Amino acid sequence: MDKPINIAVDAMGGENSPQKVIKGIEIHHSKSINTFYNIFGNQNIIEPIISNTKIPKKCFKITHTEKLIKDSDSPLSAAKKGKDTSMWLSIESLKNEESDVIVSAGNTGALFVIAKLNLKMIEKIEKPALSALWPNKIGMNVVLDLGANIECNEKNLVDFSLMGAALHKALFENETSKVALLNIGSEEVKGNNIIKNTYQILNDKKNLLFDFKGYIEGNNIMDGDVNVIVTDGFTGNIALKTAEGTANFITSELKQALNSNLIGKISSLLNIKNLKKFKKKLDPRLYNGAILLGLDKPVIKSHGSTDEIGFANSLKVCEKIIKGKLIDKIKKNII
Repeated sequence: MDKPINIAVDAMGGENSPQKVIKGIEIHHSKSINTFYNIFGNQNIIEPIISNTKIPKKCFKITHTEKLIKDSDSPLSAAKKGKDTSMWLSIESLKNEESDVIVSAGNTGALFVIAKLNLKMIEKIEKPALSALWPNKIGMNVVLDLGANIECNEKNLVDFSLMGAALHKALFENETSKVALLNIGSEEVKGNNIIKNTYQILNDKKNLLFDFKGYIEGNNIMDGDVNVIVTDGFTGNIALKTAEGTANFITSELKQALNSNLIGKISSLLNIKNLKKFKKKLDPRLYNGAILLGLDKPVIKSHGSTDEIGFANSLKVCEKIIKGKLIDKIKKNII
């Protein structure tokens, strides 16, 4: 049997933890083979929860600590709390090669700072990027950067293209990675100098990992013509929040319309199958698990407000990127 995948889990981060974290592990374990969970957190709280699950004792280890990082902590104050918090210890296990990947639903800024303090950058990559999955009409997009870097130069955007394509290939091995730069227009003359220079670099120097498809506008992100979308962290974060807000608005308005009168309720009953498909497509839990790319070890950020289903999906992302040899793909193709 192959060596098990060791996932370091910060059990104390995010809303309703560690309950949702342990339940998420149980869901993931039921669908996964040969996975071991290094769980970091308050053993006195975790043990009663995990004892009521179907997770075999041979599949996990609990490292006890009563210290945790709060969502209200600033990244600096979180780092100053020391090396005994569940987040720090889980990342340290990755640094010490006791785990292959780490996942936390805790404080995003703290996670990035502590990860950068403990882990090295991949050689030749200047800045890390935060990446996540977005649905499109025919499958899934990898989008980056979503907020790790407010300003980026041409080298950063070229690196993001390569890292995003490597992530896409690790997650979707049989698909061709198609990269596009998010811009205000599709013509070559559109955009600022940085994005135009990046276009020329990517267009002139072909990469075996991906096909470069030029520019993409915000209204075409969901079309499915490309599957890796690259931008700076300022623009990417605004695009992410806009997409999330739009999805929530559509879902809530549709729900209200279908429940407001008798005709709406009858219509919803007649279309229940299609409505379930629509709801599933927009369910953020299915795309949970943002990845901090650029470090020499994989760091996964689960949404703090997600439930056990969402956390289980972030564990699935952990498993896929280890099996897909994400870090090796980036190192092999970086220029």
